[in-house]
Amino acid sequence: MTTERREPATTADERTMLEGWLDYHRETLAWKCEGLSDAQLRTASVEPSELSLMGLVRHMAEVERGWFRKVLAGEDAGPIYYSDEDRDGDFHLTDADTWEEAYATWQAEIEIARRNAADFGLDDLSKGRSRRTGNQFNLRWIITHMIEEYARHNGHADLLRERIDGSTGD
Repeated sequence: MTTERREPATTADERTMLEGWLDYHRETLAWKCEGLSDAQLRTASVEPSELSLMGLVRHMAEVERGWFRKVLAGEDAGPIYYSDEDRDGDFHLTDADTWEEAYATWQAEIEIARRNAADFGLDDLSKGRSRRTGNQFNLRWIITHMIEEYARHNGHADLLRERIDGSTGD
């Protein structure tokens, strides 16, 4: 698999630009994971942190699900990897956890996110609400937040990947 990252056009309209940057950051995380074994993807390589590349992908599947299914669409979508007993279950990996499963789950959540977002205008308010504040969000806020979330975690992925095999890149 070779991940191709494309920046949005510099003259794109607002929605195309926002969705383009979100896709660019999704593609960046996939690129950071490319060419590694399951064992390497499970490696928490920046001690004492428990972060691993596979854990980041599982976390982002949860984040996609939370914002685009639970909040935006108001779906009653339960957690994928975490539980009340293990709130950080997306990061707690075992030898049985595979890249194939994590990647497929993440990509499925991205596709559902795209479908759900297509039903909303940038100014439309979410059907669901924040579990912490009870606030609604417009789609513009959600996409902007997702860009921020991916950008922050892609920085983590840079460090993890460099520690695993020395690979660097933007």
